[in-house]
Formats: sequence, C-alpha cells, structure tokens
Amino acid sequence: MKVRDNSATVLLLIPSHSYRTSDFMRAASDLDISVIVGIDTDFVLTTDQENVIALNFSDSEKAAEAISEFRPEISIDAILAVDDAGTLVAAKASHMLELPHNSLSSVESTRDKYALRVALSRSKLPSPAYKLFETTQSEDKLGHIADSMEYPVVLKPRGLSGSQGVIRADTNIEFIDGFNRIKKILDSENVREECDADLLTTILVEDYVPGPELALEGVLEKGDLTVLALFDKPDPLVGPFFEETIYVTPTSYSDDVQSQIISTVQSACGALGLTHGPVHAEVRLDNDKVFLIDLAARSIGGQCARTLSFGSGLSLEEIILTHAVGDDINQLSRESSAAGVMMIPIPAAGIFQKVSGVDKAENISGIESVSIVPTRGDEVIPLPEGNEYLGFIFAKGTTSEIVQKSLREAHNQLDFQII
Repeated sequence: MKVRDNSATVLLLIPSHSYRTSDFMRAASDLDISVIVGIDTDFVLTTDQENVIALNFSDSEKAAEAISEFRPEISIDAILAVDDAGTLVAAKASHMLELPHNSLSSVESTRDKYALRVALSRSKLPSPAYKLFETTQSEDKLGHIADSMEYPVVLKPRGLSGSQGVIRADTNIEFIDGFNRIKKILDSENVREECDADLLTTILVEDYVPGPELALEGVLEKGDLTVLALFDKPDPLVGPFFEETIYVTPTSYSDDVQSQIISTVQSACGALGLTHGPVHAEVRLDNDKVFLIDLAARSIGGQCARTLSFGSGLSLEEIILTHAVGDDINQLSRESSAAGVMMIPIPAAGIFQKVSGVDKAENISGIESVSIVPTRGDEVIPLPEGNEYLGFIFAKGTTSEIVQKSLREAHNQLDFQII
C-alpha cells in the first residue's frame, strides 16, 4: 500500500536494542515511506550510514538540535518515537521543525508517574490517592511512614516502564522491604543510565486499585482519540509484582463499559494535553469506575503490536506511519477475528541456556508463531528488578476465549533451561 504519490520521509527514534525496528522498517517499505533512523547510542557510525543519526536520548535538547540540523536537504514529514525514551526528543525536534507534535509538558507528564498522577488528580477523573517520598529516609522515618499507611498500597519508581520496580505492599513490613528494594533498583547502573536523574530520588506510593485491567491502543488527531484496539488482560494482576502475561482482543466487556473506558482515556489525554500521535493506556475497572493507571505517548511495547491487523492486513506500524504522514486511518478497522499475545514471564533469575518445545507450541491450533528473545548465555532477570520477557506467543481464533486457550496450551509446551 502506497500512502501518497510523493514519498514521505519519517524519522524513527529507536533505542539501540528494540524489538520493533524491523517491523517499522518493513512497514515503511510497504508504504513507500523513506526512513531516517535516529538511534539512542554513542557508538561511532560508519560514513556510509547516511540515513542514520546517532543521538543521546537522555540529552533531549541536544538530540533535538542534532535532528533539526541533520541533512537539511531532506524534508522530514514526521518524527516518531518507538518507545518512551524517545518521546521527549520527538516532541522537541518536531517543535523545532514545525511538525505536528505533543506539547513538551504533556510528554513529560507521561514519562513521570508522579506528574501523571498530579495532572489526573486535578481533573474529575477517578484517581487513587498518592504520596511521594524521598529515597533518603532514615530507618526510623521509613518505619513511621510505613506505620501511617492504609494498606494495600502500590510503590512505584517514577520513571520506569514495563512494571519494573512496581511492588504491592499489604503490611508495614512489606512496605519497608518494597521501598528498600526499589531504592536498589533506582541505584543500579542500567537504570541510572536510562532514567532522568531527577526521577531517581523519590518513590511514588498509591492506593491499590482492585479489579480487572485492560489496555487501550489508539491514535490522537488534534486531540480526538481513534481507538485501534481494546485488550483484556485475563490473568489477574494483584501483585506483589505486576508481570503482564496475556493480552487478548476484542474485549469481553459490554459496549457501555467500553464507552466508559474510551471516554476516560480521551479525558485523560485532554487533562495531560496530549493531542497528536499514538497513545497506549492502562486502566482498571473498580465497580462502576474506570481508573487510569498509566498513559504513554507511544504505541504498545515489545512485539505485542504483531497481534494487531487492520483493513486488508495492515500492521499497527503501518497504521501509525500512515497517520504520521497525514493520511486518513478512520476507515481502517481491526480485523474481525480474535487475536492475542502471551508475554512469556521469566520464572527465575539466571543465565539462559535453551528452550525446548517451540515446534510443539507452534503446532497448537490457533498459534501463529512463537518468538523467543534471549539467546544462550544471556542474563535474564524477572520482575521487579527486570523489565523483559522470555518471548512472545501469538494466536488468532474465532473468539477471545479460544485464543486464550491456545496461548496457555502453547505456553505449557515450552521448557526453559535457566541456570
């Protein structure tokens, strides 16, 4: 599918290690869109990589300036961030180049869980009570804080994603243990390199919101939300850690509940000031209320986007790129069959050796493919310290229930060796 007579050019902001690079590049090729790749890395690029630019996403101002000065003979039509790390760079560079973009303040709110909670609490949307605590609490002070809590609560780092560091506490002892565990995570080398320094000195504590969790995938155009998919998460996410497993669409909830979820996400985008591009939202249903748990100014992470197909087989990446270059996506609805993905959890920390049973898993009825991420010798770290998965299982079927059954049966065929 070619989106326009004259080929457009999109700058993709991609982490140095991203599952989705090939998917976006393939989508751009299918749409006849030229791509410039901005990679978050500091290694020296060879001179023949004329459409690749090395950037430091942690210095968003400098990265945006580098983009604005890169090959001035090329007219860039849009800038897309593949994950959270590049969203602020995309907003700043788009502002410099006078391209459609979200405001800097709105993007900053999506990258800081405390700022998100403050913005939502000022609106009329349901929101859990929250408090922010410095990580430098003395042992006695931390004990007093723990004794003052009304449990259960959820402790969160402000700037991490993928449920990394998110811990539920039901008692004061669990609160103290969770607080100290998050402090260690925030002090780890990898986190200090990836997260803004001002987000590493405090920990957010929220009231625990019970109920099922769903995810919404959408695109904003001048503030109006187009919903691309609404996912159920059938496995309960009750803690103490919040490792996601199965996403399945279409949702099993009624039209009224779906409308309430969509309205909540639309209002949350308005409260933050988000107006343009992909959004990914996480919500919880507590009785008759919809609580927005998280909102990101980018599309769904990992390989989960491969679950979705639109129109005559367009991928989510093709939809996002089509919208980015100014073409209409409103007539492109998701395929009618049910679809789902299982993010394969890491059962224990260690060194990945091998996996068996992939062939058996892929022979289960409804299974589209099984993708294993680590290779022999890779270190694997489960939540809450880690933020990765062993792989992804994809399935399609006539109903969401059948898709769930296929995913679970396929997972049961896999045997991972980790030492």
